[in-house]
Order: sequence, then C-alpha cells, then structure tokens
Amino acid sequence: MRRGLLLTFAILLLLAAGVAALVWPLLQGGFSAREKPSTIEAFVAKRLRLLAIPAEARDRRNAVAVSPDVLREARAHFADHCATCHANDGSGDSDIGRSLYPPAPDMREPATQSLSDGELFFVIHNGIRFTGMPAWGGDDPEKDLDSWKLVHFIRHLPELTEDEIAEMRRLNPKSPHELEAGRQKDESPDGHGEPADREPTVHRHDHGHRH
Repeated sequence: MRRGLLLTFAILLLLAAGVAALVWPLLQGGFSAREKPSTIEAFVAKRLRLLAIPAEARDRRNAVAVSPDVLREARAHFADHCATCHANDGSGDSDIGRSLYPPAPDMREPATQSLSDGELFFVIHNGIRFTGMPAWGGDDPEKDLDSWKLVHFIRHLPELTEDEIAEMRRLNPKSPHELEAGRQKDESPDGHGEPADREPTVHRHDHGHRH
C-alpha cells in the first residue's frame, strides 16, 4: 500500500514538473526548438523515457549473438537509417540531431550505455513519445532481429574506429545534388569534376516541398 502511494506521488510530481516545463516557456514568449531545453524539461524528458519502458522489457536478453558479421550489418543499417539524426559516431552531432527538441543524445555516454539490452531494444522497436525517436520495429517484436543487432552496434559506439566511420560515410543516404556530383566525378576523365568534353551542368533548384 505504501509503495503504491509513493509511486502515485512520484507520478504526480513528474506531471507537475511537466506542466511547469510547458507553462514556463509560454510565460517567457513561447516555444522554440532553437532554445536549449531547460533543466526541468531535461529532467522530465529523461524520466519519461524510463517510464515509457515497461519493467518486463528491461530484463530481455539479446536474441542475436554478437559477431563481426552482425556488427557489420548493424553498422550499415545504422549508417542508412539512424545516422541522419544520431550521426555516424552516435554523438547526435548532425544537422537534424541538433535541431530536435530535445536534441538527439550522445549514445556513447552513460545515459544510453547504462540502459540494459532490453531497454535499448524497446526504444528502437517502439520509439519514444514526445521526442523525435520513431518506432522502427514491425508488429511482432519476436521477428525484429535488426533492432537486436543495432543494440550490439550501440554498445560498440564508444570503440568505433575511423575506418568504420569512413565506411559509414559511403553508406549514408545521399541527396540528389550529392548523387549528381558523384555521377559527374565518375564520368570525369581525371575523376575530379566535369567531363572535359562537356559543359558544366546547370542545376535548377526546386524550392517547393515534396512529401
């Protein structure tokens, strides 16, 4: 009974802190993702992440055994799907990662590395509400082996090598402009620019939004 009351009090305290974190910016002039999260907001965001993970998920063991092949697959997956926000090295130091509110975390730090394998899997598979973290897994967690492989890669982030980061850069998604620049470089006789027998290509920029 006493434990239930303490849990209820803790939840009410978090809710009160959340309300304060929402009301204070309004009193100061509104919300902006350009501003650094306040201490209260950062506190609430961390606690919400912990509350979002059910207790039974925390003790789940990784369903995939770690191996060089598994790390290579996960590294390629991370470069193609995750690095846009989290950066190749997991630092969160990317244009999108820095612009999120709250910003993407540095996953090499204890706040992420101290999570259990089950907690990391749950976050990848289900995402976290009120953040930029989407749910990547399908309907059946038992079939989501890719997320378990990513858990191994996240554990490896603090030891990531420069060669691995260079490989990931080649696997990162490319914009149309980058793809065109790469094509022109490949077609150039010296491999450094426009083909010698062609006029430089003039690109027209479409400022409309496509969805």
